[in-house]
Amino acid sequence: MVDRGATPAAVPAGSVPDDWPARPERCAALNRVGTFDWDLVSGRLHLDGTALEVLNVPPGRFEGRITDLTGRLPRADASGLDALVSRALKDGSETYGAYYRVRADDDSLRWTYTQGRIQRDDQGRPCRIVGIVRDATVELEAAGPRLPDLEARDTTTVVETLTAALAHARTVQDVIDFFKDSQAIQHIGCDLLVLGLVESGRIHLVAEGPEEHYIPGTRYTRIDDAFPMSEVVRTMAPRFIESREDFATSYPWLWENIEDIGISCAAYLPLIAQARPIGALGLLYRSTRGFTQQERNLFIALSSSLAQAIARAMLFDQEHDLAEGLQQAMLPRRIPDVPGAQIAVRYRAARMGRDIGGDWYDVIPLPGGRVGAVIGDVQGHDTHAAAVMGQLRIVLRAYASEGHAPATIMARASSFLHELDTDRFATCSYAEADLSTGVVQLVRAGHIDPLLRHADGTARRLPVAGGLPLGLSAEFGRLDYPVTTVELDPGETLLMFTDGLVEQPGSDLDEGMQYLTSLVGEGPYDLHELADRLCDVIEERVGEDDMAVLLLRRHGSTARHGGRLQQHIAPADPEALSAGRHMIRAAVRAWGARERSDEIELVADELVTNALLHTDGAAVVTIRMLTGPERRLRVEVEDRSSALPRRREPGESGVSGRGLLLVDRLADVWGVESRGTGKSVWCEFVVPGRHELAEPDPASAREPRREPRLAGEPGPQ
Repeated sequence: MVDRGATPAAVPAGSVPDDWPARPERCAALNRVGTFDWDLVSGRLHLDGTALEVLNVPPGRFEGRITDLTGRLPRADASGLDALVSRALKDGSETYGAYYRVRADDDSLRWTYTQGRIQRDDQGRPCRIVGIVRDATVELEAAGPRLPDLEARDTTTVVETLTAALAHARTVQDVIDFFKDSQAIQHIGCDLLVLGLVESGRIHLVAEGPEEHYIPGTRYTRIDDAFPMSEVVRTMAPRFIESREDFATSYPWLWENIEDIGISCAAYLPLIAQARPIGALGLLYRSTRGFTQQERNLFIALSSSLAQAIARAMLFDQEHDLAEGLQQAMLPRRIPDVPGAQIAVRYRAARMGRDIGGDWYDVIPLPGGRVGAVIGDVQGHDTHAAAVMGQLRIVLRAYASEGHAPATIMARASSFLHELDTDRFATCSYAEADLSTGVVQLVRAGHIDPLLRHADGTARRLPVAGGLPLGLSAEFGRLDYPVTTVELDPGETLLMFTDGLVEQPGSDLDEGMQYLTSLVGEGPYDLHELADRLCDVIEERVGEDDMAVLLLRRHGSTARHGGRLQQHIAPADPEALSAGRHMIRAAVRAWGARERSDEIELVADELVTNALLHTDGAAVVTIRMLTGPERRLRVEVEDRSSALPRRREPGESGVSGRGLLLVDRLADVWGVESRGTGKSVWCEFVVPGRHELAEPDPASAREPRREPRLAGEPGPQ
């Protein structure tokens, strides 16, 4: 009976080797097990001596990079291993293991096994892989039945890898670029690859790799020619060429031109979509080999996947071309020349083959030396968005050309969009600039604030009061759009744009605006060069959305004797009232009427106040310079009330009734005109010319006092 709790007898000292037990390094080396340590952050890779020997990498050619192993594995094996490791890094796995083949110096292949453990940081991101590499040739030779399983797994990996890669190809050019890349060769495992697409009854060779071996006369071939691509397109069946003799016998002319390349066999596959051939794929090999049934099945699966990807890309290109053509047709063909201003516009579609959207711009020449500038974006990226954009551009142009105030233009456009049979809304900004005075009236409907670049090159964001996007404001009954009035000095540039110029995934709008502001400030002075630079830099940095940009720069103008400005002032809107006063002050100063500025501003303010107090609606104030024998500045205030104003005496203690008396005392002439559903109260001030300003004569500064004229009496022309 053995006492299991007893201490075993001591082993004689001379019965074991001196280095017993063997150290781990010796155990690993004797069993051809090497180690590796791959730092994913820096990209550095360490392989010990045994690992270098197993992978057949001369120590002098290894510099600690993963790319130093290029060419040691067959392409199919390398692609499968890459896909396995990538999948393990992404799905949160802790370990992975894989069998693959390594090429020996005599070009033979031996099996190798790799096992790695993935280490991750505190955020779960992979940062390091530590593992082993060992020779698996003996192991797999002793387990022969496992080889077909390994080949099947490699086949599945190839199909999965190519399918995933082609899933990202949205356009035909994306597919072509993929097969021009050397990675396509590595994924499939062939030595050369050719891709042809059927175009107008011919086969167009669109991709060849990894190196190009152009043969004259093969860029475009007929479907009935004696070429393997032509044959598979005609028969819609694959063609496997398994020897040099087969190649030379079947296609003698082609063989004479490729014999020097060293091709020994090839597989040509038809690309069939919706029961019709759309192209052919050729896989060429330098090594003498046959094609197993499993490989043939793999090639057929690949050709089917490729055909579907190309057919999908062709459809996408057709839709994209249709949308782009529709949008280009909707955008203005040319930008009109506007005296006193330089204008540059640009439109860029998004990268990566995205659909065309509803971004647009427009420039509208207006009477009196004015110009309207529009920038907008319809919700969505499809042909419907482009169609809605075109309709909005037309109605905005029509409303502006009819002479409506900026706020009215925006309100009517919102109502128009709301009445369309669409669920889309649009953001928009409209600027009406008087180039003689530099006064700019801005209205914003859910759009981004513009930028202002000063003559010295500095740039800043221009805050503009805004309303709801077009369509939504009509739906919710909020059609009042505030107007912001600013002055654009000679040499200053107004920059209007869509959100594609400032929005970037992962960043907020303020960061994008700051970045754009810095670009504008650092950009070239030439307006067209500045527009190109902005689009190029932003497209490279963002590129996820369409972008439209409009730049308007005011030149110095000597024609300050004419012009017309208008401001819509809603009830209980102090900002609009302030903007109206600012507009009048700027116009008076620009038109050379400074000596009467106090009188003009006071009278205009009285007329506006009366309209707001004694009517239920808004007021529209218009100021313009009349040309004729003498320079006259005319102020008009329109409202929707048909009741005519009357002058009355306020009395000694009265607090009201002095408005029209003030107008009568300060204006040279005033009157009232009926305007259909409302009326217009107007007044005029004689403004001395520049030669009169040089030697002012107080006695002749004004005309004799005139009595006011009511509707129906002849007014000044």
